[in-house]
Amino acid sequence: LPEPAQRYLRFMGVLGRQRDWSFRARFKGRFRMRTGQPWMPFDAWQYNTSDPVTRVIDMRVDVAGIVPMFGTDSYVAGRGRMHGKVLGLVTVVDGKCREFDLGELVTYVDDAALLAPSMLLTPRAEWHAVDDESFDVTFADHDNSVSARLFVDSAGRLTDFRTTDRWYAEERSLVRTPWSTPIGGWTTDAARPLPTGGAAVWQFPDRDFPYVRGTFVPSSVEFNVPHSP
Repeated sequence: LPEPAQRYLRFMGVLGRQRDWSFRARFKGRFRMRTGQPWMPFDAWQYNTSDPVTRVIDMRVDVAGIVPMFGTDSYVAGRGRMHGKVLGLVTVVDGKCREFDLGELVTYVDDAALLAPSMLLTPRAEWHAVDDESFDVTFADHDNSVSARLFVDSAGRLTDFRTTDRWYAEERSLVRTPWSTPIGGWTTDAARPLPTGGAAVWQFPDRDFPYVRGTFVPSSVEFNVPHSP
């Protein structure tokens, strides 16, 4: 593997440990849909598994801090979907097409990079050298293939994840837009390193648009566990 990737895997404690096949985690923070909108409380549980490649997130966003919107973000059997209902009754978003297949798969790669990088040590993934501070990962599943660039510091800590394999939902269309998840920091207080905070950012030509800010709840993160209803 490229030297920066080796540095990253050493920091994440991958060496000498069996590869992870699943994880479950809770993410809490703030969310907004458009620039200029106020931030809304955001709470999500997710479960990822490597065989088959699966990602399911159940989330709640309190619109205006009052009205709950419940959503599901998923990648199952090679297909991605984003679905949301206000009050659990009125559908406000239901996205499923080729763009969502790729977008959800590359987000699966991002999740693994943040929490369980050994899930990327598979024939599905190819690791490519770039320079002393970054490397690329290409990941394939079913008829989908996505790529991302991972940036690490001198200690091997992941500092950013960037891809062009996601699409921003404008009012009437999906637009391929660079996307990144810069990491605010890392803690080594738990059994393995965990991000202490981060964001999800759309990189528009004229500006960056952070639309999620938050952190994984350390006590919620579990590895190699079956999915619970």
